[in-house]
Amino acid sequence: MRSELISAPGDPARPDEDYASVGLPASGQGGSIVVLDGVTPPATDHGCLHSVPWFTARLGGALSELSVSRRDLTLTEILGRAISRTADAHRATCDLSHPRTPQATVVLARWSADSVEYLVLSDSALLVESPAGTVIPVLDDRLARMPRATLAAHAATDATLRNKEGGFFTAAADPSVAARAVTGTFPRAEVRALTALTDGATRWVEKFGEGDWTDLFTLIRKEGGQSLIDRVRTLERSDTERTFLGRSKTHDDATVVYAEL
Repeated sequence: MRSELISAPGDPARPDEDYASVGLPASGQGGSIVVLDGVTPPATDHGCLHSVPWFTARLGGALSELSVSRRDLTLTEILGRAISRTADAHRATCDLSHPRTPQATVVLARWSADSVEYLVLSDSALLVESPAGTVIPVLDDRLARMPRATLAAHAATDATLRNKEGGFFTAAADPSVAARAVTGTFPRAEVRALTALTDGATRWVEKFGEGDWTDLFTLIRKEGGQSLIDRVRTLERSDTERTFLGRSKTHDDATVVYAEL
């Protein structure tokens, strides 16, 4: 196995709210990838004493540990347990019912000699490459299908769409949200490599249209994750009229994990 992991903050003056890990069990059989994109809360009160990086570190750490130590659990069960464990760490001090309690998107992949399992929740992405070079994107597109106008106001989004039926879902404090994730399994023989990315890195495809998912995967394989992030940053700086970025942040935290199995 060969892997690469890189994460770059959108603003060097602010902590990176993403989390990423590559795990290899002590048995040497298989491994796992975890990528989280912490959701930046509005400046107003969000009911929690803790920062988003605090949350992603704990949720990501739980996912990393459980994905390699509990192979008897499905990825859905692992996400549910990790959410519960993280919620228990601050339930006594924070309002976990607040719609903006710390939360994150999730990409979780785990492989063995026989299979490659995956779970995607919200708008981070998992790309799966076959031995023939075909790239299959695994996406949870519920947020992308929301009309932009409905997402313009934080209060309205939180009240009607965030972790609501008919809206979109993130990992926050309710373990039942794990059942909302996009999940599945590939035969191990049909997977050569995986790439997991937060939406700060997928902008190259999704906002700027510089290529498709196969082009992005090829770029990472040939030049590495840093090259992708550098290209995204150049595009962001060049979009002075905000033709592509619209109301989005100029720069977002960007994480890329690449693994050849």
